[in-house]
Amino acid sequence: EQIGASSLLNELKEMYNYESRLKTFANWPFMKNCKCTPENMAKAGFIHCRSANEPDVAKCFFCLIELEGWEPNDDPWEEHAKRRSCGFLSLTKQFDDLTMEEYYMLEKTRLRTFLLNYLKKKKKPPSFFKRVEC
Repeated sequence: EQIGASSLLNELKEMYNYESRLKTFANWPFMKNCKCTPENMAKAGFIHCRSANEPDVAKCFFCLIELEGWEPNDDPWEEHAKRRSCGFLSLTKQFDDLTMEEYYMLEKTRLRTFLLNYLKKKKKPPSFFKRVEC
């Protein structure tokens, strides 16, 4: 089954959406009175990738870095920035305010990161149309 361009663009846009990322943190262990609340995690580009053994794994949808072992005073922006450069961290506009050129440059960077990540692991890259998942 082929995926149409508008469907793909909607899927990609969803990853940039704060509310979509926030929804993944329903079972996050740090809900309030700390720096790594679901709201702060989602604002910093993370999605929650919980597993039975790792209840606090979070992954950046853009650069694919996974971080775990969160503590209440960990600042998601600072922890994210320590690990590697990420195009999402340098974003100065909301997604809906990006020009098409800015969006395509961001997507080019994100897809390059995604493919390099799989090549480093010596895995066959997934289909271009497959969404990044935990």
